[in-house]
Amino acid sequence: MTSASQVDTKPRPGAEEAASILDRVLGRACDARVWAHQSAAVRIGMAGVWLLLLVHEFWRRERIWGPDAPWSWRLAEHSLERSHAFSVLRWSGGQLWFEVFYLLSAAVAVALLLGWRTRTTSLLFLVSVLSLDHRNENVLNAGDTIFRITAVYLVFTRCAQVWSLDARRRGRATARGDDRTGVVLWAVCGLVLAWATLLALLTGGWALLLWGCWAGQALWRGVRGRAGVRRTLELIGHLLHNGAVAMMMIQLCLLYASAGWYKIQGAPWQDGTAVYWSAGLDWLEPYPSLSHALSSHALTVLALTYATVLVQVAFPFSLLDRRVKNVLLALLFAEHIGIGLLLGLPYFSLSMIAADLVFLPTGFLVAVGERAAGLRRRLSGDGRPAPDAWGAEAGPAARTEEGDGLTPSSRASC
Repeated sequence: MTSASQVDTKPRPGAEEAASILDRVLGRACDARVWAHQSAAVRIGMAGVWLLLLVHEFWRRERIWGPDAPWSWRLAEHSLERSHAFSVLRWSGGQLWFEVFYLLSAAVAVALLLGWRTRTTSLLFLVSVLSLDHRNENVLNAGDTIFRITAVYLVFTRCAQVWSLDARRRGRATARGDDRTGVVLWAVCGLVLAWATLLALLTGGWALLLWGCWAGQALWRGVRGRAGVRRTLELIGHLLHNGAVAMMMIQLCLLYASAGWYKIQGAPWQDGTAVYWSAGLDWLEPYPSLSHALSSHALTVLALTYATVLVQVAFPFSLLDRRVKNVLLALLFAEHIGIGLLLGLPYFSLSMIAADLVFLPTGFLVAVGERAAGLRRRLSGDGRPAPDAWGAEAGPAARTEEGDGLTPSSRASC
């Protein structure tokens, strides 16, 4: 007969399956390489679009955000007092302050685009976006909302694991481990925070957030020799990274779903004429001949109207199937390009496309990176294999399985 203890020690299939699922979930949540390429693509896209906006509006910057703009500094200050929004431009109404801040915003966008010191530049990028947007909320056209949302989530991601100067610097790190540039940057940021806090320019929740990020950097540098504490902080960083990317996806799904369901309630979208009326707006008609050619075909207008609603409503559900998701994602890209061309909203369209890059398959992004690396080698005349983000030579072994962002070695639970 079998004893009771022997019966109790028999493995139960349900428990093993639950443990396996838990291991996989924890393995993905604690793996920094999950969504590494997606977060890098969003970082490059959003920083590039923001830089393009700053350069394009450089000659009109004073009329839009400057002290002598129609929406004056006093009006902006009164609006910020009521909304409790954050803007560094509220600290001073002087011309010099505005000019220095505008140039620094462009420099931060370049640094984030290149992936230089992203733990600092991503936070400065958020400050830049919020400050200019809240200085005059009447000039941008819905793209500012996407900039704000994405900039918040980028702060919590490790968006420089690939395609960045940070990744190259980590790959060339030596045993000495000194980082003088990082220490100087951290010290300068601390002095600026102390100056703003002592003058009561920085108060409330934003003071806690910025000082918390600054203290977090100090803690990370202070535990350099303590492997256990450093490992714990690494796991927390991985969880924040993956959680922020997941929240970015959820936010976009909610955006598309709400936009689609609101459209369904409108009569022009129900009778299939919404695209016709949108293309006929004089103040949103950069190419009148193109808009008129589109609106003159009733069947095309009907198809585009219904397709827009269908794609937006169906996109969140398409995440259950990778192939369907990729098809709808391509249709969303085409929709945003059409909005940018027909309605003259290029920065809204580009910001949406940059945010949607988070849904691209890892295999596709890896292939794009390898193509770009190959092109760079041909242009530079260097025949050596280009290193990937992890310091190894790129090749078939670096490919991920089923486009899920995990290499075979990263599937082990942390």
